[in-house]
Amino acid sequence: MSELFNEVDEEVRREQLKKLWDKYSIFFIALMVLVVAAVGGWRGYQYLEGKKAAEAGAAFEKAAELSDQDKHAEAEAAFAELAVKAPSGYRTLSRLRAAAEAAARDPKAAAKMYDDIAADRGIGGEWQDLARIRAAGLLVDSASYADMQQRLEASAEPKSTFRHTAREMLALSAWRNNDTTAARKWLDAIADDGETPPGLRSRAEALQALLPPVAKS
Repeated sequence: MSELFNEVDEEVRREQLKKLWDKYSIFFIALMVLVVAAVGGWRGYQYLEGKKAAEAGAAFEKAAELSDQDKHAEAEAAFAELAVKAPSGYRTLSRLRAAAEAAARDPKAAAKMYDDIAADRGIGGEWQDLARIRAAGLLVDSASYADMQQRLEASAEPKSTFRHTAREMLALSAWRNNDTTAARKWLDAIADDGETPPGLRSRAEALQALLPPVAKS
């Protein structure tokens, strides 16, 4: 008797499953099709992105070779084109390299290119800091100390990645503009930072020696 009930229950369950399948099978099949299409689309996207990155990498290498061959105008044009068309990672690198190539022919124009990169919040803080440093390096011999201070003071903060270079340029700018108080401030910051590179520390000590002695009260 129990076996008969089990067979009846099994038959009822099959009948219920068949009804559910007949009612909802179209939705299940549609879902499977969507899943397969989504996976295929993602794989296709990955392939295309990988292809674009490989092409951009090859173009970047060719532009770098032009630079190594002292074909700076051609290299600048190649990097400028990549800065527009390449995937995001290569785009930022190409903008920086294009500015570097422009520096040989027109430092002020190159500084403006770096300033544009520094103002772009979409590329990340460290890239912006690097662009500020590069721009300031091109202008340190001609800009006022106030201009250099505005450009670099944030980059000279204790936790900044490029603080050592920023402090050196600020000290040099202050010295060139006869602001000995500011020069000492930045030279002291260099001397007091235990992570200051040895070469920079030596240059700072040499610059310190050029400053007039502090007047005794």
